[in-house]
Amino acid sequence: MIWNIERPANDVDSIRSYASDSPDRGPLLDELHRQRSGTIDIPLVIGGREVRTGTVVEIRCPHDTSRLLARAHLGGPEEIRAAIEAATAAQAEWAARDWYHRVAVFQKAATLLAGPHRRRHIASIMLHHSKNPYEAEIDLAELVDFWNFNAYFTREIYAMQPIQHPGETNRFDWRPLEGFVLAIPPFNFYSIGGNLPSAPAMVGNVVVWKPARAVIASNYEIFRTLVAAGLPPGVINFVPFESRHAGVALDHPGLAGIHFTGSYDSLVKIWQHVGERIATYRNFPRVVGETGGKDFIFVHPSADARGTAINLLRGAFEYQGQKCSACSRAYVPESRWAEIARILEEEVPRVAVGPTEDLGNLLGAVIDEPAFRAIVGYLDYAKAHPDEYEFVVGGEHDDSKGWFVRPTVIRAKDPRGKLMTEEIFGPALTVYVYPDAEFSETLRLCDTTSPYALTGSIFAQDTAAAIEAERTLRWSAGNFYINDKPTGAIVARQPFGGARRSGTNDKAGSPLNLLRWLSPRNIKESAVLPSDWRRPFQG
Repeated sequence: MIWNIERPANDVDSIRSYASDSPDRGPLLDELHRQRSGTIDIPLVIGGREVRTGTVVEIRCPHDTSRLLARAHLGGPEEIRAAIEAATAAQAEWAARDWYHRVAVFQKAATLLAGPHRRRHIASIMLHHSKNPYEAEIDLAELVDFWNFNAYFTREIYAMQPIQHPGETNRFDWRPLEGFVLAIPPFNFYSIGGNLPSAPAMVGNVVVWKPARAVIASNYEIFRTLVAAGLPPGVINFVPFESRHAGVALDHPGLAGIHFTGSYDSLVKIWQHVGERIATYRNFPRVVGETGGKDFIFVHPSADARGTAINLLRGAFEYQGQKCSACSRAYVPESRWAEIARILEEEVPRVAVGPTEDLGNLLGAVIDEPAFRAIVGYLDYAKAHPDEYEFVVGGEHDDSKGWFVRPTVIRAKDPRGKLMTEEIFGPALTVYVYPDAEFSETLRLCDTTSPYALTGSIFAQDTAAAIEAERTLRWSAGNFYINDKPTGAIVARQPFGGARRSGTNDKAGSPLNLLRWLSPRNIKESAVLPSDWRRPFQG
């Protein structure tokens, strides 16, 4: 049966504004108040059954740590094994289900998320991730796009079939992986929280989902929407657990794949663990991982100063710089630095920082105390080394009510110093000012400074300069932008991922990612059987 799926439109192109005259603003504020006023209890869900272990972690609002939003039950080795068993039990029926019946579940979930479930999820993202309504909207819209476009891509993949020949019929049986997939998403993107378990499931896999601890609640909302859309029990099992128990899943012979987004160090440990046990698995596990970045904006002398400065501000500071794609280092020519610095000095102090329920604030808080301490550690290092670093604007921080760090711009004298090379993952932008005549040399410096290669940008009105940057920085970023900030990739339009220490570059938001969760079987059927075993050359 051929089930046509029209190419979807991006939901991100029709997000709500929540402007002062918007009819959506009041109901959103009411929903925020409702969610702030209570504390929800979050169970594990294994094989469709709610499990409460009694081992509970408190989930507090990052920008108001006095506010207890949720209590979430954590699983241990027993629950992880039960989740694997539940997934294994569900695999045969789910894998045998026609692909169009599988993707229909996620298409329905996308419809629910874009419509009747939207406000509840937006408020959850704002409170648990400390995102403003714009960031929450684009995050939710991205998950809608993942589900709609992955359904569309699945049909395209199933239409890919071998060449035919007279006397024989050839076809691909697009099988899922044999075993279960372990999905480990990060805290910073709700959409990734939903895509990492659902992309493998859409093409027939079964999944054990370990949500990030700080955002268990918003990820649980995603799971609830999937269940409401008809996801069968056991296909995806919602199992928050402490990272120290990950070996229970990684040691299992049925481990078929790992869908991961997080730190470079964590992915290395996971991969090493798998490598040490490679002979114990039924199949070679697929490892799909996206890690960090030391993302850059490179400015040519021909760049528009104000447009570049605004993109520096947005690219470095939106969502408190907690995007793996956020601009963390910039290279600015001497001839443009004074003007760009002046604009940043004027505009950055105007950026309002505070609780995201106050719709006058652009930035919220960083996710938790460890993140706050790590970011402040870099700021303190810069303050302790005034011979290397000069604060252009910002540098303030306050943890009395929430984990707040003001957006900060720092000028570095050493282009290979600590703040120019290490991932900070917060609202701190480090700038190196280079001589105009050394554009080409500084491009090579940019390429060799960081071990990461996730995103980067060139700002130039000179087309030849943009072309040179594109060529020199070919291996420096998996997503490269010309006259645009290095954040804000849109599903299907800018498939996302990087190489080097930034990951396996399997491009979420494209068919390439889905192909990693499939193991095709080729089937040949002959129409006519031979009547003699001899070959013609035998005479």
